[in-house]
Formats: sequence, C-alpha cells, structure tokens
Amino acid sequence: MLSPDWKSTATQKNLQLRAELYARIRAFFASRHILEVETPLLCQHTVTDPHIESFIVPIPHADTPTHYYLQTSPEYAMKRLLAAGSGPIYQITKSFRVGESGHQHNPEFTMLEWYRPDFNHHDLMDEINDFLQCTVDMKSAERISYQQLFLDYLNIDPFEINLAQLKELISKNNINIDVSDIDHDTALQILLSHLIEPSMGFETPLFLYDFPPSQAALSIIKNGVAQRFELYINGSEIANGFHELTDAAEQQKRFEKNQRDRKNNHQAIPEIDHYFIDALKAGLPHCAGVAMGVDRLLMCYVKTKDIQDVISFPFDCA
Repeated sequence: MLSPDWKSTATQKNLQLRAELYARIRAFFASRHILEVETPLLCQHTVTDPHIESFIVPIPHADTPTHYYLQTSPEYAMKRLLAAGSGPIYQITKSFRVGESGHQHNPEFTMLEWYRPDFNHHDLMDEINDFLQCTVDMKSAERISYQQLFLDYLNIDPFEINLAQLKELISKNNINIDVSDIDHDTALQILLSHLIEPSMGFETPLFLYDFPPSQAALSIIKNGVAQRFELYINGSEIANGFHELTDAAEQQKRFEKNQRDRKNNHQAIPEIDHYFIDALKAGLPHCAGVAMGVDRLLMCYVKTKDIQDVISFPFDCA
C-alpha cells in the first residue's frame, strides 16, 4: 500500500499563490532597479550567533576544510557583494537552521533578503511598507519603539528595569519557564514572546524598532539604541532588519563574544568568517538590510497558521 506521505502538504492553489508571489516580488524589485543575485548555500563558514545552529555537511576526500555549512542566511555573502560595489541587491534563497521545527518553522525555509546602500533602518521600513502593499495587499504598517512597546503593554522600561524585577514579572504572569540562569535579554524576550507578541500586527503590520544595545546583533548602535527592527503580522515575526554595522573591528569583537558565549553554553564554536571581515575592512557601504521569511509571509497571505500548508514537502517528508 502506498504511503500518503508522498503527496505535497500544500494545496495546488497555495503552490500557485507562491509562484505568483515570487513574480510580484521580482516585479517590485525590478521596478526599483534592485539587482537579483545568487550566493552559495554551502560555505566554509557560518554564523557564530549562540541562538542559531547550522547544518554541517562533511566534504569527502577533502584535505581542508573537511566540512562546509548550509547557510542560515545569505547575509555574509551578500555583504561581500556590496563591498565589491554591487549596489542595491536582493535574493530569494533557501536557508537552513537546525532544530527549528513547528507550525511556523521548518529546518529548510525560504528567505528573502535585500540591502539598500545609503538607507537607514527607517528608510528601509518605508520600502518594506511599500513592498507589503504591492505584493500581499497589506494595509500601511504602524511603528513603535521597543521601549514604548514595553511601557504600553507592561508598564516597564526595558532599558531601566533590572533582572530581578524581570524574573519577578515572569513569575507573576505564570510563565512556566526556569528563570534561574537567564540573562536580562532572555528575560525581556520571554516577556515579549509570551505576553506581547501574540497580539502584535493584527490590525495592520507592525514594525518594532530601536532595540537595547545588548541586542544589536549586526546593527549600528547610536543614541543608546541598536538601530534594528522586526516586522510582525498577525502575531508572527516576519522580518528582521538592520541599519548595518560597517566597522570591521567592532564586528570582530561581537563575533568573539558570540564564541565565548557558545563556549560557556557548551556549544560548537564555528570559526569567524574571515572573508566577511575582510569585506568589512575593504569597505561595506553605509546601508540597511532585511531578512524576510517568505513562507511566513505567504502564510499570512493565505490565512493559515501552519507552515506545512504553504511548502511542498516539510522536513519529515522531504
């Protein structure tokens, strides 16, 4: 007897809508003279972020390196192109992350990433707002700062409150998570994901911007905030954007801190991508960039809460 698992979990209609979405995405960028590029999925290096794990691919009969990584994002390679003078670029590509499975996650997923020289994070939010209206018929987005969001929802200032007070707030709200070893940023993320995020972006898309400096990742820190943003639609994070860090020495320090954090967490410690650091040294132009989950965007468009409804074959049936 044939197993039913050979069939696609997405309907023919949703497969058609995905194809139409790709066409609208490409038309949007073509109208703005933004170049479509393609970068490798298999690379010698990967992210050092302690919150992201990469798939390792052994390379048989190789001397060095003996393994490559499936990329969690095309970011480093795209920034190498920017440093080489590509001008504004975008890419629709597969990305891979270990352990990310669930109704909104698949270890293999589709990423849309684009970069705009001479943009800051607010300029890019303006363009994403246009993008959403042109591609998936969204209403114009609203914006709120990270600080104001916590003041409005929980009556706390995330830049001033201490860790003990955050833990007490988690306990008072009956969030069943062991908080004994968490840090300040993790406590804030727990409160955001459990108490605030589920109600974000339902009336209109919502940009959350200007994060604590400790959550800068690859963004510029200016005026006491990390100049980055997240986009929420129907309670889900759809995109993550940055006013990009261009300082090679500062980026090296952040990667080294990531490596120390991974060591303390007993995680594997990837080497720092020297190609990327060299590109920053050569001169990454002042720019803003964003990574957007295409599968999640399509989920919002077709009004489903399960990623299996918009991808051909989920991980367990691939």
